[in-house]
Amino acid sequence: MKTVQDSEDFRSPRLTLADAARLFVRYPSPRVLLPAAAVAAAVRVAAGGWSRRDAKVAAGLVALEPFVEWMIHVHVLHQRPRTVKGRTIDSLLASKHRAHHRSPRDPELVFIPEQAIVPVVAGLAAANTLALRSPRAALTGTAASLLLLSAYEWTHFLIHSSYSPKSALYKAVRRTHQLHHYRNENYWFGIITPVSDTVLHTNPAKDETPPSKTAKTLGIGDTTGVGAVPDN
Repeated sequence: MKTVQDSEDFRSPRLTLADAARLFVRYPSPRVLLPAAAVAAAVRVAAGGWSRRDAKVAAGLVALEPFVEWMIHVHVLHQRPRTVKGRTIDSLLASKHRAHHRSPRDPELVFIPEQAIVPVVAGLAAANTLALRSPRAALTGTAASLLLLSAYEWTHFLIHSSYSPKSALYKAVRRTHQLHHYRNENYWFGIITPVSDTVLHTNPAKDETPPSKTAKTLGIGDTTGVGAVPDN
C-alpha cells in the first residue's frame, strides 16, 4: 500500500537506485506489467522452437519503440479535449498526462493510469497476435513489448524522482525530459532514448528554444508560466 512517505522518499535527495526500485514496485502499473512480462517470457521459453524470426521480431520492436513512444506522446498524451455535438470528449490518458505536467514530481502521476494498464497489456498481446499470426512469434512479440513498456515506466519513474544520474545516456534523457516539462512542451518527447527526437527534429538546443507559458498546462486551463529546469 502506497503512503505519503513514498511520495516524500521519491523526492528525497538521499534516494538510491535500490530505494527507487522498492518504491517503483509499489505502484499499480509495475505490479501488472512486470508479472505479465515475466509470464509471457516464461511461456515463450517453454514453447521452444526458436528461429531467426524471433530475433527479427524482438529487434524490430526495439527499433520501433522510440518512435511509437514519440507518436503516443505527441498524438495521444498531448491530445486536447474535443467538442462533439456540444459534449466535451477528453481521453483518460490525455487528462492524466496534463495532471502529470501540472505536478511532475508527483509519483502517482508518472505511470500509465491504473484504469488503463490491464487494457494496454491485453491490447499489446492482441496486436502481436494479429500482426504476427504464428503463436511463437506472437509470444516473442508480446514478451518484448511488455519488457519495453516496463523499461519505459521504470525510466520515466526514475527521471522524475530525485535519483542522481550516473550514466551518460540517463543524464541525457533526464535532462531532455526536464526541458520538455519546464522549458517547452512542444519538444523533447523521448523517454528511453533521445533517438526519436533527433530523427524527428524535436531535440533542439535549449537556448534556441523559447520558454513556453503552457508547459505546465499544455494550453488547457490557466497558464502558470515556466520555471528553470530543476537540478534534481
